[in-house]
Amino acid sequence: MKLTTISAAAVFVLGSFAPAVNGYAIKGDVVNCRSGPGTSYGVKKTYNKGANVSISCQTPGTSVNGNNIWDKTSDGCYVADYYVSTGTNGYVASKCSTGGGSSGGGSSSSYCKTVNQAGINLITEFEGFVARPSPDPIGLPTVGYGHLCQTKGCSEVKYKFPLTKTTAKQLLNSDLPKYTKCLADYLNNKPSLNDNQWAALTSWVFNVGCGNAKTSSLVKRLNNGENPNTVASQELPKWRLAGGKVLPGLVRRRAAEVKLFTTASSKKAYPKCQ
Repeated sequence: MKLTTISAAAVFVLGSFAPAVNGYAIKGDVVNCRSGPGTSYGVKKTYNKGANVSISCQTPGTSVNGNNIWDKTSDGCYVADYYVSTGTNGYVASKCSTGGGSSGGGSSSSYCKTVNQAGINLITEFEGFVARPSPDPIGLPTVGYGHLCQTKGCSEVKYKFPLTKTTAKQLLNSDLPKYTKCLADYLNNKPSLNDNQWAALTSWVFNVGCGNAKTSSLVKRLNNGENPNTVASQELPKWRLAGGKVLPGLVRRRAAEVKLFTTASSKKAYPKCQ
């Protein structure tokens, strides 16, 4: 399969674009192509080393070995640019019109980028503090309060190991905007969420990953305009499996998220942060 790139100078005629002319080879052995620009998104397909792919557009995402560009291929999924032989660590195609993977219609940039203290407390309690990179209950390398390592030895983390609880919280605060952005990208403007509801959902997305959240019935029901408290109370407890097994820690976490979600607050967080 020979695929090609669409340059920024592509000519649009009646809503279509001119065909591309250049193909780029995959340089990793088996490279995942995901539903969005980050390692937390679900895998849609894989490319073997040497396969040629087209790049319809590029967008920022999870940094992989210092390169945060993700390439959207003609297959409609995203692959880390680090694994594509474009000849540069910069952009070779036009930027995607959205941050990638948006399904809810998108929101304005006025949503809360982080979460309230109740949300921070919930996440740190259930993630637990890990000073050095080590496998979590299902074998994924994590450090701090649930930071999923993107590189060998978590080299992308700017803080020295062993982390302190202070630097671990700083790392968590720098991670959270990625997950609030996922929520904002996937939700339309029908849900109106207060800061406790927003914090509970962010904890959930932080735990299950953006890709799983995107395709969830929880997000679909919120976008359909159903009562948020009812949706959260019914849907969050379903997310109790890891590695195919029910984990008591996840059961407790989901219960805590429901409790926080249903705690009244007058402070709005989505679609507009107050």
